Amino acid sequence: MARIEGIDLPKNKRIKIGLTYIYGIGICTSTAILYATNINENTKVKDLNDEQIISIRHTLNQNYQLEGDLRRSETINIKRLMEIGCYRGRRHRNHLPLRGQRTRTNARTGRGIKKTIAGKKKAPRK
Repeated sequence: MARIEGIDLPKNKRIKIGLTYIYGIGICTSTAILYATNINENTKVKDLNDEQIISIRHTLNQNYQLEGDLRRSETINIKRLMEIGCYRGRRHRNHLPLRGQRTRTNARTGRGIKKTIAGKKKAPRK
């Protein structure tokens, strides 16, 4: 079993998909890593030899920020936005969407459960 960046990669998946189990690596980055290390992307994780695993680890350590370091830098960036009080920071603080999404009917996770206003009547017809 291959263990990279503290993550056990699934044995029966292709290495291209297996690398995406590491936080910070998607399909595109996985393909670029495999191209740089000259490993066929259709190879199963269980078929990798030690030299290939070491070359993947070496490439990841030199060129990418992953797992704990990436999570830490993301939280630091969000805290910085909140401290300087910019628009995105205020939206983060209130748990609201910050990229222009509508909130009148959506964003229920951030806004909480629907609160019905009691006693509100329609205006009489003329």
